[in-house]
Amino acid sequence: MPRKTYHHGDLKNALIQAGIHILAKDGVAGLSLRRVAGKAGVSHAAPYAHFTDKQALIAAISTEGYRRIHERIEAAVAEFEGDPSRQLLEAAWAYVDFALTDPAHFKITFSGVIEKEKEHPAFVEMSQKSFGAVIRIVEACQAQGVLAAGPSDLAAVSVWSLVHGLASLVLEGQVSHSLLDRMSVREMLVFSLNQMTKVPIP
Repeated sequence: MPRKTYHHGDLKNALIQAGIHILAKDGVAGLSLRRVAGKAGVSHAAPYAHFTDKQALIAAISTEGYRRIHERIEAAVAEFEGDPSRQLLEAAWAYVDFALTDPAHFKITFSGVIEKEKEHPAFVEMSQKSFGAVIRIVEACQAQGVLAAGPSDLAAVSVWSLVHGLASLVLEGQVSHSLLDRMSVREMLVFSLNQMTKVPIP
């Protein structure tokens, strides 16, 4: 069977997608660069051009997840400039929507299975950029009285905890069907955020 050919940069993405598929199905124990190569339809040596080992691949998958979330958060900030409550909602929805539309990638991104984060600077940088974007939204909300005053980094953790918790509960089927029949996930997100805000988000 002929091997697939890839343009520059496509192979890395193909390997990442193959890794996501294997991790979602078999977990970390089932992941190997050899299996990823087989799934992507390339030689067993091909992944080593991009990843030194399994941990490097997992870090790349998580980095890509953070990058996708960060881009959508920044897009929400730009689109609703001057309206921090809407920025908060749309950034939170970007996070939840990522979880709902690509649950395998979402779970891996926040799985905490990277053993030595400092050895993967791209991951550290992107995760910090994403959290920094949340802090800036929180600070804008605090400045306009949407959120209570206080340490913005701690407030950002509180917001993140709420949004991540809702996304995880929905993904794991822990939210009752009777509630989901009555209310969309986005409506549930608005309700949840309004438990934190001083000014209701419409």
